[in-house]
Amino acid sequence: MKVDYIVVGMGLAGIAFSKKLLSEGKSFVVFENESQHSSVVAGGMYNPVVLKRFTPVWNAKDQLEIALPFYKELELELKATYNHPLPIHRIFKSVEEQNNWFVACDKPLMQEYMIPEVGTDKTKGLVSDFGYGELVNTGRIDTKRLIEDYRQFLNSKEVLKKETFDYKAMEHLENGLNYKGLFASKIVFCEGYGMLGNPLFSSLPMQEAKGELITIHAPELKIDYLIKAAVFVMPIGDDLYKVGATFNWKDKTNTPTLAGKEELLMKLDMFLTTPYTIVDHVAGIRPTVKDRRPLVGIHDTFKHCAILNGLGTRGVMIAPQAAAQLYNCLEHQIPIPKDVCISRFNR
Repeated sequence: MKVDYIVVGMGLAGIAFSKKLLSEGKSFVVFENESQHSSVVAGGMYNPVVLKRFTPVWNAKDQLEIALPFYKELELELKATYNHPLPIHRIFKSVEEQNNWFVACDKPLMQEYMIPEVGTDKTKGLVSDFGYGELVNTGRIDTKRLIEDYRQFLNSKEVLKKETFDYKAMEHLENGLNYKGLFASKIVFCEGYGMLGNPLFSSLPMQEAKGELITIHAPELKIDYLIKAAVFVMPIGDDLYKVGATFNWKDKTNTPTLAGKEELLMKLDMFLTTPYTIVDHVAGIRPTVKDRRPLVGIHDTFKHCAILNGLGTRGVMIAPQAAAQLYNCLEHQIPIPKDVCISRFNR
């Protein structure tokens, strides 16, 4: 059997690249062992403002111009809803934060998203003594449902292999590779944290960070916006709310921990006083990079081998643009931008 591409991994990066291949009429096979959970457990927010400092997210405007139509196309193709527009209320901790908010609102890149006033409406069960700032034109992508649906979609096309990719079985050829009788012109690795076990790309500087989230049932908390304070509280329907997230740089497992749960509850109770119960607790490893840029590029020696990884905490925004950049490089020799290309680590 011969295909144009092999794709390894089916998180947000794998979906974005596979969708690009489909739109370009390329044949491919996907290998997915469901070992990486970061995309499945992600909050999935798209927001172009760094809520800690009220500064623009890197390249956010360009990313969203590609990402939002990308998810709309997926909704039409899969006949489902993944994009849920959702404003954000950033709770202020001080008068200084109020002032910083107004300064940021005057910046041209922010005016489309930040409302230039301090919100003073009181919500039952929320502590907001200094008010809040509101962001609009933001939202969440239901990453869990999207990934589940897309895997099923690929399975129906008989291009999804639910098995672990064996690097030792790769035979590099002059015009591609042979993998157990499957011949491909190119292979793209979208493995998330699994990259560390890939002999072709394991030397790249990934700073993986474990993140934990809980889901709570809070029937008295009637909000239709995301709250950002010590942690975020995101409504997902039926009086359920995702709460997160933690950052753990030492634990490299996908197992939820008591320490992670206690940290989330301690921070949540700082500003939420309404009753709630915990209904779920999940964890995943974020594939992050020190400079907060993705890992996109082609292997120095094996030019048919490429990587799309390191999407970090903003994968829903980054993945569609990065996938297009990698495809255009592989197919049309258009250089990958220097700030995301893996060649930046060879200087």
